[in-house]
Amino acid sequence: MRGIIPKGATKNALEWIVTPHVVKNWLYEPVIQVSQVGYGTAQLKQVVLEQDARDTKASEIEIFRLTENGKTRVKKSKVKPWGNFLRYQYMTYDFSDIREPGMYQIQYRDKISHAFKIGDDVLSRHAWQPTLEYFLPVQMCHMRVNEKYRVWHGIDHLDDARMMPINFNHIDGYLSDGSTRTKFKSEDRVPGLDAGGWHDAGDYDLRVESQIGTVWLLSSMVEEFNLNHDATLIDQQKKLVEIHQADGMNDALQQIEHGLLSVLGGYKSMGRLYRGIIEPTIRQYVLLGDAMVQTDNLPYDPSLKEGEIKNGKSGNPDDRWVFTEDNPERELYVAAGLASAARTLKDYNPQMSKEALQAAKEIYAIAAPKAKKMDNRIFALAELILSTNDDKYRQELISLKSAIVGNVEENVWPIGRVINSIKDQQFVQDIDKAVADYQAQVRERAKTESPYGVPYKPNIWGAGWSIQEFGVKQYFFHKSWPQHTTTDSFVNALNFILGVHPGVNTQSFASGVGANSALVAYGVNRADWSYIPGGVISGTALIRPDLPELKIWPFFWQQTEYVMGGGEANYMFLALAVDKLNQKK
Repeated sequence: MRGIIPKGATKNALEWIVTPHVVKNWLYEPVIQVSQVGYGTAQLKQVVLEQDARDTKASEIEIFRLTENGKTRVKKSKVKPWGNFLRYQYMTYDFSDIREPGMYQIQYRDKISHAFKIGDDVLSRHAWQPTLEYFLPVQMCHMRVNEKYRVWHGIDHLDDARMMPINFNHIDGYLSDGSTRTKFKSEDRVPGLDAGGWHDAGDYDLRVESQIGTVWLLSSMVEEFNLNHDATLIDQQKKLVEIHQADGMNDALQQIEHGLLSVLGGYKSMGRLYRGIIEPTIRQYVLLGDAMVQTDNLPYDPSLKEGEIKNGKSGNPDDRWVFTEDNPERELYVAAGLASAARTLKDYNPQMSKEALQAAKEIYAIAAPKAKKMDNRIFALAELILSTNDDKYRQELISLKSAIVGNVEENVWPIGRVINSIKDQQFVQDIDKAVADYQAQVRERAKTESPYGVPYKPNIWGAGWSIQEFGVKQYFFHKSWPQHTTTDSFVNALNFILGVHPGVNTQSFASGVGANSALVAYGVNRADWSYIPGGVISGTALIRPDLPELKIWPFFWQQTEYVMGGGEANYMFLALAVDKLNQKK
């Protein structure tokens, strides 16, 4: 609706009367919510039925196996009422006893679901691979990214980066005060930043937490699942990426190296971490298209006239800015990721491994005494213990016991991998009790907060990313304390991403994964109403007070945005975790 605002109006400038059209006795039609990909044979399997709040009838459900002779019914039974959630009435049905491999469909009243697979290899191919084979390569900064005849983007941002202006508030939330905190003055070119990193992700900036978050998750996947997959050529010397062209190297290790080229490049040049690297103008910031055209790729020389090029430099002040900050909590998060990467790169790139571990120790020593929150300090300590086996870190961790048990959800999951190396039995016992109490709460919340088997309170922003992060943490809880933690929590977190979530749109949040997925997303190609395989959107949001919404519309970042540092890699981690579970059965 549009109208002309009268000159001089200060209140009630525009008024409309909206008269809704009402369909008498209208009922919301049932929605079948089941994984867009499928389930392992021994995996927990539950379909969720979403009905109008006035529709309280628990009807029969039919499950069919699709065979060469057509549909064969294997199950018919009444669903179980769960209760009210948001604006709907929910029913559930557990079909975990169906284990025969094959393709299946579910019918409820006159609704029929998409076809889905039951089989132990359901997550072994075309599930997590698109993230590693497509999304991460496409997001790589300072590279030319080819896919056969297609060029996703040319070599970009070789003029990175100028030191930030001081006392400045950037349009995307980057702030500076009166100091650069380095030897560089405002507008000086900072070397070492023209390599590595990933664009984040509907934008072209490089936030340090996005870079190191991706590095840590990839490192964890290498350690936890022996991730070794080669589908991409990555040549740092030529700054070239060729999608679907193997080069004999583990793509995960190459991507970890790519992230560290940026983080360590800034650290070595400035003696500290960067906050982020971002374009200076609104016109550059809103660019949709080839990242190569955001700048002229030539370092700015203020002595030249605008448009002038001389000695490989340019008079165009289009180079991105690098921002710094004092943020001990974020610095500790980076230290944790560096320590983790040092282990996984030890054989692949020994020199970078040494530099990463040294930087992690230096950053920790400076940031830890200043940190007010304990979660990232404990996270960093756990990773440093694993990487160094230095008892001073172990003793420091023990000294933080009261803080650890005071916030089990955030503080305990990282220390499970080092708990067996701690000889203080009182510490071990107290942590064990805290985990037992916390997991009892998790199980209760998963039963009562929603019908989806995970603690879930919808927000105005899509909840997919936070549920994935919760699932990854639950994996580590289960690995270290299986006596207290079930696998259901991280299995259900993955199912939520793959389509078992509220609302009429039951898309998989992972683009290109599943029978129906987010093929219109808030990535850098959103203006084309397109997507990048393996990107993971934020997902179903809440229109207050109680309407779950996931629109097919590329400009709703609250629902369809991709992101680095968690969204894509947490999903990949969960897919690998559940695949491992299916293989063990």
